[in-house]
Amino acid sequence: MQALEQVFGVIGDLTWGWSLVPILVIFGTFITVATGFVQFRFFGRMFRVLTRGGTDSGRISAREALLVSVGGRVGGGNIAGVAVAITLGGPGAVFWMWAIAIVGMATSLVECSLAQLFKRADPLTGQYRGGPARAILHGLGQNYRWLAVLYAICLIAAFALGFNAFQGNTVAGAAEASLGIDRLWTGLFLALVTGFIVFGGIRRIAKASEVVVPIMALGYILMALAVIVMNLGDVPAVLGTIVANAFGFEEAVSGGMGAAIAQGLRRGLFSNEAGLGSAPNVAATAEVNHPISQGITQAFSVFIDTIVICSCTAFVILLSDVYVPGASEIDGVELTQNAMASHLGAWTQYFMTAAILLFAFSSVIYNYYLGENAITVLTKTPAATFVLKIVVVGIVFVGAVAPNATSVFFFSDPMMGVLALVNLLALMMLFPIALRILQDFRKQLRAGVARPVLHIEEFSDLDLDPNAWPKRS
Repeated sequence: MQALEQVFGVIGDLTWGWSLVPILVIFGTFITVATGFVQFRFFGRMFRVLTRGGTDSGRISAREALLVSVGGRVGGGNIAGVAVAITLGGPGAVFWMWAIAIVGMATSLVECSLAQLFKRADPLTGQYRGGPARAILHGLGQNYRWLAVLYAICLIAAFALGFNAFQGNTVAGAAEASLGIDRLWTGLFLALVTGFIVFGGIRRIAKASEVVVPIMALGYILMALAVIVMNLGDVPAVLGTIVANAFGFEEAVSGGMGAAIAQGLRRGLFSNEAGLGSAPNVAATAEVNHPISQGITQAFSVFIDTIVICSCTAFVILLSDVYVPGASEIDGVELTQNAMASHLGAWTQYFMTAAILLFAFSSVIYNYYLGENAITVLTKTPAATFVLKIVVVGIVFVGAVAPNATSVFFFSDPMMGVLALVNLLALMMLFPIALRILQDFRKQLRAGVARPVLHIEEFSDLDLDPNAWPKRS
């Protein structure tokens, strides 16, 4: 076991240690420039998905895919991760979280548009399946199947197994600390609810997200807005501190500007997942007229996760008297909980526990679906998906009752690092195709088409599924 830990430690150092974050930043900046700052040009269109309803076909709608994606991106990183970034990197880390989110919106738009383009209609369920693995298989060809298999294995190991154990552990820990509920009972409850939803397939996952995500996100945002309104006079000073610390004019922690950049970029990427290759699996499930439409929707998901929800946590902390630059002895969930309590009272401890539970649970069902989608790339045997469901339910329970899930599932972060590198390699190779469909989308907009449509006959040289992209008049 110790030898395995050392091996995965080396993998983690080679990915997250020095290569992955710079590559994500550089590639994201390149995409932003090469696409003509697409995240700004289409910003207004992002909000249109909120007013669209379901589909007549019974498939996943763009709004449902958005909510599942937001439910997955929004998790412990938005509460605990932001607090850790501020503690270790100072207030300036928030600025760099914003910066990586803006760049990540372009990356997410491209990776999710490609996932949509190469999606396949599942003959058993009629639902769509896609993601980086299928984009590799049908965009790069069967010679790259080994790359798709490597991606799928990493996705299952990191998200369906490791991260689900962490989420179960987070919920059980919060319930035990604030409500005194034994970890065993929390684990049983989580396992039962997880089983009910995952055995219902992507439709039930989408329906659960439609309920859970708006409640958790809006509730948390409203609480944070109340804090901001109560301290409105201090907001300009906090903004000034964030910018000053971001550029080293006002050092808050050891390491100054370097610590702010490192923590902001890393925590931002962990939170919004742009470029990591996870969200495209959900983006591909939506029934839309054009791949770029879903790419725009998923860019909006990054905006909601980091620019909105992570900022809520940051302002709650920085407007409180709990956080003392360079001297805070608490971090993570506890810092955010104490900061919220200092503003609105001790009762918010219960609210924060409920928020953590909902955030984590939405991530559990999202992580499961990523695993399910990956396993269908490895094998077409329905029994494999059934076994995965059983394993995930068990993993959530084990994670909840384990005192420290990190020591058991030490492979998760390194596998996520490899996953991201594979995804970025595929993105670089498929980027010309992404530009091509983006140009098609813009061409239709210039011609006065309000809702551009992908005409599959114009892309006959690509390996597209006619069942997923039927000919349209």
